[in-house]
Amino acid sequence: MSKRMTNKNILEIASHFNLSGEVQAVKECHSGHINSTYFLTCKNGNSTKRYTMQMINTNVFKKPDEVMENIVNVTGYIREGLVAEGIDPTRRTLNVIYTTDNKWGYVDSESKYWRFYDYIEDSDNYNQVESTEMFEKVGYAFGHFQMQLKGFDASKLHETIPNFHNTEWRFNNLMDSMVANRAGRAQSVLSELRFAIDRKEITSFINKGIADGSLTLRVTHNDTKLNNIMIDHDTGEGICVIDLDTVMPGSVLADFGDSIRFGASSAAEDETDLDKVYCRLDMFEAYAKGFIEGLEGSLSESEIRALPMGAIILTYETGIRFLSDYLDGDTYFRIEYPEHNLDRARNQFKLVADMESKLAQMNAIVEKYIK
Repeated sequence: MSKRMTNKNILEIASHFNLSGEVQAVKECHSGHINSTYFLTCKNGNSTKRYTMQMINTNVFKKPDEVMENIVNVTGYIREGLVAEGIDPTRRTLNVIYTTDNKWGYVDSESKYWRFYDYIEDSDNYNQVESTEMFEKVGYAFGHFQMQLKGFDASKLHETIPNFHNTEWRFNNLMDSMVANRAGRAQSVLSELRFAIDRKEITSFINKGIADGSLTLRVTHNDTKLNNIMIDHDTGEGICVIDLDTVMPGSVLADFGDSIRFGASSAAEDETDLDKVYCRLDMFEAYAKGFIEGLEGSLSESEIRALPMGAIILTYETGIRFLSDYLDGDTYFRIEYPEHNLDRARNQFKLVADMESKLAQMNAIVEKYIK
């Protein structure tokens, strides 16, 4: 239990939601950079039910009601599609638990915004890919998630974080952070800044593709890390995409690229021994196969051919985001020690360099899936 929250605090917040039974146990989740998460077990007679309780980080998501409106609309749309196919939606999409006064969330006395979901039973999420078979199934699940939302009206979605995967904007933000030097750290990261500046030309790749029509604007997840999908304990199938706070219109390259930069890496994103950091081509191919199949033929040839660049761009973008936050004094990502964001940035830049050296091989892999 963190120092910020006590059992008494949590029980008081939980009392405002339509939960089944009384809270018997609370466990804090320590993964994730942004929101604070707890797992609650409730007992009602002889039956027990678990819930996921989260505090939305309103420093990141300035309008939590808009975040929740997106989530309610998207999950409702997916649920309707599953039911129409004769599939039980219980474990296949998030289910928002409403408050006792029929709202999506509850604001406590400290103006913190809380929400509840049903816990996805008999499943787990992972921070490291365990096999190519797992990653192929994860790829299929994220691709299928986009397919499930193919007919969703993107105009219904709020932009929960403006410019989230606008790499050009992220680069300009890095330059602003360098000049402002708010934490007095710029002089110590000159080599990292040079690495970022040398690759400025790739920052416009996705925006130009959407503008010229070679990339389709889609409803995308925008944060497709491995730990944002629940894996079934028995089948190893990716059954439920979670963490929908950033569901917005975007490019398929962002969803593909973020998964690759996280799941195809040989090491965790804060590994400090950079000799251990490289892109695993077997993982890249497994994910590409699953992802393309999950989209069921809806990707154009130009989109498939651009997928390797998506991996490079999203890894680069994540690196400059970590570096910007380090320069700003660590105001966005949760850190465990003072140099954490810098270590993450160096890690991502090493992965970018390795991907660049393997781009021809990555291109050859995706060519195999063009029909």
